[in-house]
Amino acid sequence: MQLDLRSPWSIGPVEIPTRLVLAPMAGVSVQAFRRQGRRFGAGLVCSEMVSCAGLHHGNERTLGYLRIARDEHPLAVQIFGSEPAVMAEAARMVEAAGADLVDINFGCPVRKVTKTGAGATLLEEPRRAARIVSAVAGAVSVPVSVKLRRGLANGSRACLDVGPRLVEAGASTLTLHPRSAQQMYTGDADHSLTAELVELVPVPVIASGDVTSADRARAVLARTGAAAVMVGRAAQGNPWALRAMLEDRPGQPDREEVVAELVLFMRESVRELGERRAAGFLKKFYGWYLGGGRFPRALRQEIVRLPSAAEVEARLLELAPGARALLRRLERTVPEREEVVLGLPISVYGGG
Repeated sequence: MQLDLRSPWSIGPVEIPTRLVLAPMAGVSVQAFRRQGRRFGAGLVCSEMVSCAGLHHGNERTLGYLRIARDEHPLAVQIFGSEPAVMAEAARMVEAAGADLVDINFGCPVRKVTKTGAGATLLEEPRRAARIVSAVAGAVSVPVSVKLRRGLANGSRACLDVGPRLVEAGASTLTLHPRSAQQMYTGDADHSLTAELVELVPVPVIASGDVTSADRARAVLARTGAAAVMVGRAAQGNPWALRAMLEDRPGQPDREEVVAELVLFMRESVRELGERRAAGFLKKFYGWYLGGGRFPRALRQEIVRLPSAAEVEARLLELAPGARALLRRLERTVPEREEVVLGLPISVYGGG
């Protein structure tokens, strides 16, 4: 029986309206990105990695990751670290901020994370990994999810050993990206491992890796028996990919729609991050939105050199004046951002 990507499912008491999960991506999954993903059909959205040490020490930029808008739900906030007590403390802060799930990162392959004993390193330390999950699950009332890779080295099957232990320790769902940390993002995701993990654990498994189209999403679900698929790089600057997967209607947006969505995303990013931080953050998004044959390469190069988001917006609307009316309609349909405000420094909520 073919699983409908538009069918609802649940993680514990958390109801999720579609089978698409928007991946947690460092330097990408800000609030503006997550809100857009929900609007285009992602059933669950995830924050980028939040450092437990940063939360523990009250770092203002780290605390800023706990800004949660009411239209993001359901939302998982992802934390990383290596000490069970510190992770539990961070999980309590995440729950207090209003997250629907606490997600633990045991998959990040980046050296600055793994050298601290966090991320994918914990796949090779199943006892410590289980202690972390147990501490986090015992600290919060919301479900706990864990994101894994297959292991550190190419060919590793560590995920099949550690995964069941994490469920026993209290994880309500697992996400598997079946590439090794050594592999990073090269080659193909080996979803035969995902299918094996599904057979080993009594909780929903989310399949991550190489989900780029409706056909691919359905094939991964059919092959693995997973409850949902996670979409990552395919949605960078391309929220239409989510809608196409749900509606099984491939097609490209016109230039006016691209510009309207990009300008709205820019405005939301500036409000969230502040003008200075947003200027650097948005540069990669200009390439993603305007690439793929949508606009000439020369325009992308020109846009990246403009010093402010306001100047980029003016140039884009000059090139696609029809986007103005669409942008006005979009702004009317997007809910006003309302956030759960913790007792945190005011600058955390003031952009920057």
